[in-house]
Amino acid sequence: MRAYLAYLSKRLVQFAVVVFVGINITYLVTHMTPINPVEQSISAATTYGATSPEAIEMMRQSLRQLYGLEGTPWEQYVAFWKRVLVGDFGPSLSAFPTPVSQLILRALPWTVGLLLVSTLLTWILGNLLGGLAGYYRNNRILKAFGVLSMGIHPIPYYVVAFVLLIIFGFLWPVLPISGGATMASDRSNTFAFALDVVVHSILPVLSLMAVGIGGWFMGMRALVSNIVTEDYVVYAELAGVRRGKILRSYVMRNALGPQVTGLALQLGAIFNGAIITEQVFGYPGVGSLLISAVHAGDYSLVLGITTVSIVAVSATVLLIDLLYPLIDPRVEAG
Repeated sequence: MRAYLAYLSKRLVQFAVVVFVGINITYLVTHMTPINPVEQSISAATTYGATSPEAIEMMRQSLRQLYGLEGTPWEQYVAFWKRVLVGDFGPSLSAFPTPVSQLILRALPWTVGLLLVSTLLTWILGNLLGGLAGYYRNNRILKAFGVLSMGIHPIPYYVVAFVLLIIFGFLWPVLPISGGATMASDRSNTFAFALDVVVHSILPVLSLMAVGIGGWFMGMRALVSNIVTEDYVVYAELAGVRRGKILRSYVMRNALGPQVTGLALQLGAIFNGAIITEQVFGYPGVGSLLISAVHAGDYSLVLGITTVSIVAVSATVLLIDLLYPLIDPRVEAG
């Protein structure tokens, strides 16, 4: 127990350092840009009418306070961290005066829902088929799937996405090709709206699965192919244990460790958003929001999205590090 507590404290310190350094780098990069959000906001506000110099100066002072740009660089830096600790990233420049946190919270469910479903389905199917292919090495169907997955895996994602878009959007138009839901959908009808969201997510999910399943398949097949040669597996087969039980209880269980780690890392990364996916299919998630923020020079929004991503990925890695010694007794905490 003492060893695990030492391990826990070490990992917590590493987590804090990674988050601190990552957010600081993001802060420096965004504040080194030539964009001045205060002057841009004033310019936008005075485009359609004359404003007195006194009113402009009052506006400038208010905006400096809103964007945390008052005082010396050190005072701005301290103010930034005070706001970050309470989740306040200030107003968005491109959607002023909407708070950055509100925009992120609005986009996050779309990204999390899309990528959570696609990641879990890809992981489950890839590992299941890969495990079967590694154990039943002479199965023709699994061999054919292996060849197909290895053929699709190296293809750039956007190519696969556009192919699916052309097939199901134009040649055989049975699925919606853009958006997260129908604009005129009745959101008061929960079931109808949920069904509409599911239908709109089919193409993005299929595109992500088509590219991602090959990696899990090949990884699990390689792991299982090595494990089936172990003495305890050979002994179980000679003892007459059913092959299904051997695969489930002896082979797959021991092969899942590295795959679970990979899954956890991917689940942490879903907060980044699938930028290309959301751009191709016009999906209203964090990826699309980030691209819009970059194009608009909205550094507050870029900083907010990046900070959320850094914390989420680091927290996921921390969770893996803390749980792995408990899940797998062969791994020592230290």
